[in-house]
Amino acid sequence: MADELTHFDENGRPTMVDVSSKKDTARRAVARGRVVFSADAYETIKTRGSKKGDIGAIAELAGIMGAKRTNELIPLCHPLPISGISISTENDDQACAIIVEAAVKTTGKTGVEMEALTAVSIACLTIYDMTKAIDKSMTIEGIELIKKSGGKSGDYKRHD
Repeated sequence: MADELTHFDENGRPTMVDVSSKKDTARRAVARGRVVFSADAYETIKTRGSKKGDIGAIAELAGIMGAKRTNELIPLCHPLPISGISISTENDDQACAIIVEAAVKTTGKTGVEMEALTAVSIACLTIYDMTKAIDKSMTIEGIELIKKSGGKSGDYKRHD
């Protein structure tokens, strides 16, 4: 684990990390999160969907759009040439939840963890927006990096 925060200079001022000396490498990150509903709301969403359309498909599209705009949302993120984004939504009947997973790829000097996490966050917020009329008590939970590969720091896989 690194022992210093990289987005501050020696005077404690915010700085965008200089990646100019890094080599371009293939990088991939996978993130996950979920939206948890009351049992009644979950059953309604599962059986009738939302009056606004296909919740999963719209959330997936929103997540892709969010990943592409991460550098506009997170102040010190580098703009990256994303080469691929895949997002999936899946019902979890046991937890009365919709699980969102995003995988983002690039070849570049810095990783795509923030893009994957942003994709999941935006997809979850979209699900919230589309279902808030029937369940204001829902929660967005567990947005986390599952794994990443590439770069100087090497591979990472979350151990639960």
